[in-house]
Amino acid sequence: MRGYLAFTKKEFVEQIRTYRLLILLSVFFIFGLMSPLLAKLLPKILSGMDLQGMVITIPEATALDAYAQFFKNIRQMGIIVILLVFGGVISNELTKGTLINILAKGLGRHTVILAKYTSILVLWTLSLVLASLVNQGYTMFMFDISDISNLVFSMFCLWMFGAFLLSLIILSSVLTGGNYGGLILTTLVLGVLLILDLFPKLEKVNPIYLSSHNLEFLTEALKPTDALIPILVTTVLLILNILGSIAIFNNKKL
Repeated sequence: MRGYLAFTKKEFVEQIRTYRLLILLSVFFIFGLMSPLLAKLLPKILSGMDLQGMVITIPEATALDAYAQFFKNIRQMGIIVILLVFGGVISNELTKGTLINILAKGLGRHTVILAKYTSILVLWTLSLVLASLVNQGYTMFMFDISDISNLVFSMFCLWMFGAFLLSLIILSSVLTGGNYGGLILTTLVLGVLLILDLFPKLEKVNPIYLSSHNLEFLTEALKPTDALIPILVTTVLLILNILGSIAIFNNKKL
């Protein structure tokens, strides 16, 4: 336990020193800030454009538009940022050989996996919470949010998908070599999941479900119980990713 806490602390210090924490918080703060602003200003911008006589009728922006923009930003640009920042979380150190001395001193290999996952999971959680609070504050200031439901649950689903993604990055980094091996393999797996999401029968067993139906929860088109199976499946896959990472890393030559 001491080894885990010490190595986790070391990982947090490294995230600060390498500016990963600052980058993530800054980017996600911008996402939270710009989402309601874009939702508010976009109709005005489009209505003022010269479209050669064409008239486009755009309805007044609502809080739902702000949340739609927020989820879109996190799903697309946010995931890209996560991949770029954490894509080589272990493979980079394997390439540089920086883990050899630490492991030679008796630190368990499973401790390395758990500590690294803990640190990046905390960073993801802090970033999403910050973005959510900023987005919520500006949305409340600009719009009426009385018709928004299940907001916390919808955010939890997005967080859960991010937690799964981070476990996939850990597994990919252990499996592959090179600085970009984990990033490339994780991107390929995400591509496969997106393709599988096109098949309705596989929707409920695909982690993508948790990041693609957030608006339906806000409008109560879907109930939280509808996400029970996707949450369970994603949790199982997350655990398997971490256990698989530990098993592979235990037998990996450094």
